[in-house]
Amino acid sequence: MPTTTIGGHEIHVNDEGFMTEYDEWTEDLGQALAAQIGVEMSDEHWQAIQFLRRDYPDQGETATLRRVSTVGGIPTKQLFVLFPKKPAKKMAYIAGLPKPRGCV
Repeated sequence: MPTTTIGGHEIHVNDEGFMTEYDEWTEDLGQALAAQIGVEMSDEHWQAIQFLRRDYPDQGETATLRRVSTVGGIPTKQLFVLFPKKPAKKMAYIAGLPKPRGCV
């Protein structure tokens, strides 16, 4: 797997730039990843990212928008406001998780 350095952290990534090692992620790294894609993190952003991080080990895959909305309690419309255009991909990228299999 290729590696890259982001925010002073050397991390393993796939061909699309998504992190491949769950345990390499930290909040500082998440902040740096968010800055790379132009997302300024707020408490609401972190709520979504923390849900993804908690959900991934149990489910074995990155949560879809529907799961973040129904289980995580963040309305889909709000996810599009927080992470414009491609919220599922952007959330997964910031959370250091694989790209979700489906968008919804």
